[in-house]
Amino acid sequence: MPQKLMTKEIEKKLPTLYSTEETPAEDKLMIVKYFTPDSNWTWYGAEFDGEDTFFGFVDGMEGEWGYFSLSELSTIKGPMGLPIERDLDFEPTKFAELKVNT
Repeated sequence: MPQKLMTKEIEKKLPTLYSTEETPAEDKLMIVKYFTPDSNWTWYGAEFDGEDTFFGFVDGMEGEWGYFSLSELSTIKGPMGLPIERDLDFEPTKFAELKVNT
């Protein structure tokens, strides 16, 4: 059975879209972390619309802020065919404390 990418607990912790616009990027709290176990891509969710769309930071070949969707994450497979996973040990972390490509 595939891992559940979103839980009610995580959803409750995520601010709504645009609600942290005034927060400087380095102070934004990354609430959830998704990753490809067979490559180097990572998605950090900072805001969520309550349905499908996240705003956060994507760390792949380059790092950038932007929007990504839960439905898209659930269909992506890494180069070896492995699905995206949620980091079960990830604790909400300020962006400035993450080790990412910027």
